[in-house]
Amino acid sequence: MSLIDHLVRAPAPAADILITGAHVLDPRESLDGVHDVLVRGGQIARIGDAGSLEAPDGAETIDGAGRHLFPAFVDPHVHLRVPGQEHKEDLATGTRSAAAGGYCTVVAMPNTTPVTDSTSILRSLRDAALRDARIPVGFMPAITVGMMGKELTEMAELRAQGALGFTDDGKPVQSAGMLRKALQYQRLCGGVLALHEEDPSLSGAGAMHEGEVSAQLGIAGIPSISESTLVARDCAIAGYEGGRVHMQHLSAIESVDAIRAAKAAGVQVTCEASPHHLTLTHEAVRTMDTRMKMNPPLRTEADRQALIAGLKDGTIDCIATDHAPHARDEKEVPFEQAPMGTTGLETAFASVYTDLVLPGVLDLALVVEKLTVGGSLLDLPVPRIKVGAQAHVTLVDLDSEWVVGEHGYASRSENCCFAGRTLSGRVLLTVAAGSIAHRDTSLTATSEVTV
Repeated sequence: MSLIDHLVRAPAPAADILITGAHVLDPRESLDGVHDVLVRGGQIARIGDAGSLEAPDGAETIDGAGRHLFPAFVDPHVHLRVPGQEHKEDLATGTRSAAAGGYCTVVAMPNTTPVTDSTSILRSLRDAALRDARIPVGFMPAITVGMMGKELTEMAELRAQGALGFTDDGKPVQSAGMLRKALQYQRLCGGVLALHEEDPSLSGAGAMHEGEVSAQLGIAGIPSISESTLVARDCAIAGYEGGRVHMQHLSAIESVDAIRAAKAAGVQVTCEASPHHLTLTHEAVRTMDTRMKMNPPLRTEADRQALIAGLKDGTIDCIATDHAPHARDEKEVPFEQAPMGTTGLETAFASVYTDLVLPGVLDLALVVEKLTVGGSLLDLPVPRIKVGAQAHVTLVDLDSEWVVGEHGYASRSENCCFAGRTLSGRVLLTVAAGSIAHRDTSLTATSEVTV
């Protein structure tokens, strides 16, 4: 089984479309200008100057004038809640949500019911994705059985059945000895260990960042050292064992510093930051809106600035959503009682574009690069806009403003921390693995088919 086979989706017809006059931006292919792009049989067949290409018979023409065409995004960290938590999300709704956000690939976490920790569960998930997934999905089973930290899963067997890597996401690997053993097995079977970094003895029953806001609200806090101390420990263990680790959802200055030092020392470590940690701080929790409750929590402005600096200097490798859907009744409780997590697939690009690109904090090309590179951290191909490549593209209207949640969500859940915000940048079309996975209703009226 090749690594590309580790991604599965439901069958879908190959796209035949001509996108005309769009501003094509692909930093890896040095594309940054207005072009026509022809997708034929699901592959990028031609890239030409604006107005130079004609649609073949049977191909649909889509007016891209005034819009941007990017490589579609890849998210290495989402929760699709299958099996056992389908009241929150499932493969159909989760991948529909991803496609609506411009994503062509997502990787699902194992904190399901039961935990994805055996080949039988993994096989059932892959079979379900072959029926229901709108875009390609990969799966990362647990590092330890039941995510209990006591016994390693059958990592080699899981890899042979399609596991992209391993993670106990939602829980840390508390035992240093267990992590060391996992890294030793990982060197033999391949894949990466993705780590949720949190010391429960420090985070305790905290519900938000430990600081002046938590003190004023009277809510138990989670100190940043609960994350950063495990980041430093696990980088040291990975360096000693020569293993590969990926640190999930960084939130703190100290964590960024630890990653930067580990990379300088030659440790095989990558990491991610989430849109909510890049754009919001613990000040947002003053509303006591449970959609602002996530783990790790929103931290200080200084922490946010450190994450942005980490993106700029390459310390932070990618932007990942940690899309964590919950049912409405689960979030409509007092703040301390609500589960951690926010949805994010439909708002990831727009939130970062609105809050960081439009003000000039980040370059658009850098954001596109960080949103598309996530798969490469798991040895998956990076989407590219080049002739001969399978089409993974998303067409975005950067000038289009929209209110988050105003017309509902493609996701089954609505616990989005950006709910009610007016954002710029609407995804109009997503082509994933050569097939149209999402089309905004506004696109239909300007499209035509050549016959």
